[in-house]
Formats: sequence, C-alpha cells, structure tokens
Amino acid sequence: MRAPLGDFDYVRPAPEALDLLTRPVADAVRNWQGTVPAQELIHVDTDPEWADTATFVEHYGPELLARSANCVVVAGKRGGESTLAACVVLSPTRVDVNGVVRRQLGARKASFAAMDTAVGESGMEYGGITPIGLPAHWPVLVDAAVADLPYVLVGSGTRRGKLIVPGKALAELPGAVVLEGLGV
Repeated sequence: MRAPLGDFDYVRPAPEALDLLTRPVADAVRNWQGTVPAQELIHVDTDPEWADTATFVEHYGPELLARSANCVVVAGKRGGESTLAACVVLSPTRVDVNGVVRRQLGARKASFAAMDTAVGESGMEYGGITPIGLPAHWPVLVDAAVADLPYVLVGSGTRRGKLIVPGKALAELPGAVVLEGLGV
C-alpha cells in the first residue's frame, strides 16, 4: 500500500494497525463513524526519534510541512472552572490561544495545558497527541485550513507513527468545531 502523501516504508489502514496505537486511538478507529470509511485512515510507522515536526519533515521531506497538523491541548479557565480542548492547526502555524480559542471556549483565560495534564487526560504520548480518540466531552477545534486538505498528517497517539487522514474526517470528529483563523 502507498500512502496518499509522503514516502513511507510501512503503510497500512489504521484498522490493521491497532496494535501500534494507544488504547483511546485504537478504540476510536475500531468504533469509527462518519462519512469517511475507517479504511481511509492510514497509519505510517515511523521512528519515534523523528516525531517532532521539524525533525520529521527534515527526515521525510519538507513538502510534508504544509500537509501536517499539530494537535495541542489547551485549558480555558473561567470562574474557577477549567475546560480542556484540543486545537488542530497546520504545523507551520501557531494556535491563537488568547483570541480564537479563548472566545470559542468562553474563557477568561486560555493557555496550553501542562504536559502531564495533556498526557494524563488524553491517554496519549506527549509529541503524539492526535484529535482522534480524545475524551468525548472535549471540544476539538479544527482550523478550516486543516479541514480543507484532502489528506493531512497528524499524530497517532504515540511518538512512533503518524496517521494520514482526510481533513474532512477531522471536521466530523465528536465535539469538532471548524474555525477560521485558529492557526495564525
């Protein structure tokens, strides 16, 4: 099988790679619903040492940068209450935490979640967090530029491997909200 983007040695549909995914991601793939069939979610096995975006594109090719997205966990706070959310933006951009995210969450203050909070609450590895398989009550804020891509490279829940998914599949995730200008 050949990946829809990039040049990877080990490529297979995510439902055939459940053993390489964290439990929440494997469960989400196993119970996949939406207009995009689960077989179109592609897992590519990669070296965990190359998980960070800059190293990844250096090794696998700079053309992947424009088709890669980062998923970061943010915490919005208002009146002593805290809400965790995921933000998915193209890798060359940064999340507009104090503008778009804060307003969308109705928060007085928003910031990136602490690493142990992001890892502990998501059940995924730091550097591999993906929007697929996050807790159902989390908002998943997806930049419109990501949702518009035919395919986008995202984390797989672990530092080893990535998922290549149609952008519209991310827009259909539970709790997903597509926003213009989330990535700046």
